[in-house]
Amino acid sequence: MTLSRTLADFVVSLDLATLPPEVVEKARVCLLNGYGIGLGCHNTPYAPVARQAALAMDGERAEGATLLGDGRKTSIVGAALANSALFHGRAQEDTCGAAHLGAIMIPLLTAIIEARNYPVARLLPALIAGYEVGGLLEKTYAGKTTPAGLRASPIYGTLAAAAASAKLMGLDAAQTQAAIGNAASFAGGILQSFADGTDEWRYQVGMAGRNGFVAAELARAGSVSAPHAIEGKAGFVRAFARTECDVDALAARLGKDWAILRVTFKPFPVCAFNQTPVTAALELRQEIAGRAIKSVTVTMNPYETGYAGMDSAGPFNSISGTLMSIPFCIAATLERGTPTMRMMTTYDDATVNALVGRVPLVSDEALPTLCCRISVTLADGAIIERYESKTTDDFAYDRATDSALIRRVGAETDIPSAVYDRLEAFVWGLPDGDIGEVLRCFAALPSLRKAA
Repeated sequence: MTLSRTLADFVVSLDLATLPPEVVEKARVCLLNGYGIGLGCHNTPYAPVARQAALAMDGERAEGATLLGDGRKTSIVGAALANSALFHGRAQEDTCGAAHLGAIMIPLLTAIIEARNYPVARLLPALIAGYEVGGLLEKTYAGKTTPAGLRASPIYGTLAAAAASAKLMGLDAAQTQAAIGNAASFAGGILQSFADGTDEWRYQVGMAGRNGFVAAELARAGSVSAPHAIEGKAGFVRAFARTECDVDALAARLGKDWAILRVTFKPFPVCAFNQTPVTAALELRQEIAGRAIKSVTVTMNPYETGYAGMDSAGPFNSISGTLMSIPFCIAATLERGTPTMRMMTTYDDATVNALVGRVPLVSDEALPTLCCRISVTLADGAIIERYESKTTDDFAYDRATDSALIRRVGAETDIPSAVYDRLEAFVWGLPDGDIGEVLRCFAALPSLRKAA
């Protein structure tokens, strides 16, 4: 059996009643995190750009999908583009390995349910389907695709979006296989915007959602799609990962090695790879206690130090550059404390910029990912070191921890606590509920309150 058909059979068979409770619970937390961080992104500049593009292409509609934080409606794919850019605004969305699958799927599924009036009970199974399909492939091949300059989110997220859309739309196994096969042909995305500090990556997540939805719609309409789209000689794995695809090994992990359980959340508005170094730097800041810093050496796994933009020492003129840069994140944290959006968009801080140039990076394959070693040499010659060891478990928050995270972001961005009360009631009430509750939460954003 081909891999796309195996994945399709798995997607079609997913049922909340038979899923492990911890998988369903994690899906709820992922959903809360996606919506909650999305609310806190309302004052970032990327969604307005994507909204303008979406409305120019598809127009404003009386019926359709809502542009969250704006209130107008457009097509499903237009809303997916704009709302993913909103959810991606702080770069604080969830992470499945190196892929931000929640920022792709949650806005898309919300738009489909609203525009098509699908039962909200389908939301969690569809979300789980996408995490499992995209996460399976990301875990297996991102170690090869990322160093080649390919971004995991649009590559694996397109297949995740197709699987999620197919599940939500109630496609059968043959149609779901076609949707996944189509998505394998539509996937792609490069990392250069991180190196250049530009914004394309903000919109890649929405494009992955759009392409995944189109893949599913084509399948429903009867498209004839390559059965060996993933493992074939000219298929997805060989094209992107330049290796062979072990279909049996991948199939054996479905329903056992749950990808959604390794989804992590970001306490700070910086790259996922910078969460551990920032955590360590905050501890070091307490030990340094205001003493002058001569230099800082940061040692991390080469998969992380080699990611586009991570070694940048500036000059910086965009948050796309600062949130990726290990030297900037370390320097800013040591000098100014816990990263905020204001800190990450302050490009002319002379003290921080002076230290950035004195933060060399060292790559060490013996150091696991999500771990780091930081050595601070003070002006008086003293050396303070810290080794920070993290795993995905440290960032795989439960509902209480995630609730605290999104409310902290909300407090930073002027969102009433009552909005989060309402959002949590919706998420914890699933599979019952009304997607209109989510729309009303976003209608309570400060910009729309002032407009009203």
